[in-house]
Amino acid sequence: MPLPDPVIVVPGITASYLRDHYPLPPEDIWTVIGHNFERAALHPDNLRFEATEPAVVRPGQVFEVAYKELVNELRHNLSPSADAPVPVYPFSYDWRRPLEQVEAELAAFVDEVIARTAITRHYAADGYDTRRTVNLVGHSMGGMVIAGYVASGNATGKVKKVATLATPYRGSFEAIIKVTTGTSNLGGSAPSSREREAARLTPSLYYLVPDRLDGVDIDPAFPQTFYNPACWQPSVVKSIAEYIRLHGLTPANQDAQAAQLFARMLSDAENHRNRINALEIGKFGLTSNDWLCVVGVNSETRVRLQVVRQPDGSPDFAFHSADRTNSWDDPNPALHEFTGDGTVPFGGAVPLFLKPENLVCVTPDDYGYWEVEDRMATSVAGFHGILPNMDMLHRLIVRHFTGAPDSHGNTWGRAAPGVASWAPPLPLTQKT
Repeated sequence: MPLPDPVIVVPGITASYLRDHYPLPPEDIWTVIGHNFERAALHPDNLRFEATEPAVVRPGQVFEVAYKELVNELRHNLSPSADAPVPVYPFSYDWRRPLEQVEAELAAFVDEVIARTAITRHYAADGYDTRRTVNLVGHSMGGMVIAGYVASGNATGKVKKVATLATPYRGSFEAIIKVTTGTSNLGGSAPSSREREAARLTPSLYYLVPDRLDGVDIDPAFPQTFYNPACWQPSVVKSIAEYIRLHGLTPANQDAQAAQLFARMLSDAENHRNRINALEIGKFGLTSNDWLCVVGVNSETRVRLQVVRQPDGSPDFAFHSADRTNSWDDPNPALHEFTGDGTVPFGGAVPLFLKPENLVCVTPDDYGYWEVEDRMATSVAGFHGILPNMDMLHRLIVRHFTGAPDSHGNTWGRAAPGVASWAPPLPLTQKT
């Protein structure tokens, strides 16, 4: 039996360190415990670079609190022996950028990993150079990066299997809250103006805006899509205009510049979402059995959002505590979809390139008895961010990548709401 393919783990938004290499020694400006919003904010005239120059900001390591256990467990459990290790690479990236740029970087990294593996002695002896494929794991926005990479055609013949965890394929309401208020379950601390301004000039955040309108109530006076600037409250463009006044090169026409920049970020995000929604994985050499899509449920999650009309005729997002709910165990099965992982609603996690019966749902109850720290972290930080630490998921991903049987009955999952005949990509024990 051939050695398992090397694995690349793609983290979610904000989950890679950012380091400014201009100072000597270099300085971390974004870490697990510290966020320097001013130095991470992008320049309104060129969103490739920082507003505060000179700077040379590059991604550093991935957040160990969310991915160390996953990476180490895959390295250990995939390897047939200590002298034949299976490489598992974390892929850190600049999560502020448009996802098309990140996908191109992932494509180059996949090629690098394949080349490195081909010259690894035990893989060379195993004939790896004749297959040259990798397996991919994506968490949250990392799954969208993988889907976009596959849709680009660059992954064809190079990716054998994929596992995505809690990916907002159809978006999350938390992205809208992050842009409008500066805080959400996507990360960050208490609301602050500097965080809000940085968020509004972060292109990748708009890629998480929902296009699935179930649970959305938009006043009919406004466009029924979040990709149209006319659906957003005017304060967003006004703050971008003020940011241009403070940091832009030509502040005289700041209002027009702000409107154009905001519209472009929304348009780029919409084009990417349309590309993912149109993805047919069969055209790129993959089947539904090659793609393990794990969806977190049974956590209180924002599943509704209202856009109301102000007295002056402008739109305004109305956030209500009742919009966050968890109906996974409701006696009425029709309400079971109104749940999520604390950040991504169930409906936002369902990709169009898979069928609902292919999904594998997991809940916070799936943490093992000894995973006390992860249970505590989930209660504080939310299920979405800690989900990659789940021991059962590590075993599940290993089985998915290797095709190994479940000899001990220690992998399982749940069918998506409304699914009568469950068809996960590998044989699993079904829990109810």
